[in-house]
Amino acid sequence: MSARAAGLVACRNCGQVHQLDTLRCKRCDSTLQSRDSQSLQKVWAWLVAGMIAYVPANLYPMLLTSTLTDRSESTIIGGVIELVDYGAIGIALVVFAASVLIPVGKFAAIIYLAVSVQRGSGRNRHGRHKAYDVVEFIGRWSMIDVFVVAILSALVQLSAIATINPGIAAVSFALSVIFTMLAAQSFDPRLIWDADRTIHD
Repeated sequence: MSARAAGLVACRNCGQVHQLDTLRCKRCDSTLQSRDSQSLQKVWAWLVAGMIAYVPANLYPMLLTSTLTDRSESTIIGGVIELVDYGAIGIALVVFAASVLIPVGKFAAIIYLAVSVQRGSGRNRHGRHKAYDVVEFIGRWSMIDVFVVAILSALVQLSAIATINPGIAAVSFALSVIFTMLAAQSFDPRLIWDADRTIHD
């Protein structure tokens, strides 16, 4: 039996349990809502925004490097290729995973969750909850590229000798990560169980 079926609702901020007809949490004064009726609309809106921002993040340079004799621009994939050429295969794999595999995997996972709920699918609900937990967990590691760019920009500022500055892709990538995290947070995982209960009812 679910909390909703038992006539209860839990606060999503502090976890305090109340009667279903209670409007505000007695502990933290947050608005109580058994289900977010606009969850999927929010998910799709944030997800589309994240996917749009991810395009320039891969097309435009992430790093702008200037030295006495040269000026170069590196995209995400270009940086990975350069790291491989320098023999730093391990670092290249980390950057590729954080910049390409994880974002694309998050897009695919969120789309899968949203579509399955929209269709009222009751299949593999445990797997879908695990997918949701994974998306929530890896969200905190998605900013690794932006952190690296920020650190390099702060450390390598040798005036006319050498400078490293973030490119427009760094901003786009950060926005894509933020939008994707908001999409994941907007998804109400309880809708997965509701779909399964509807099928069995």
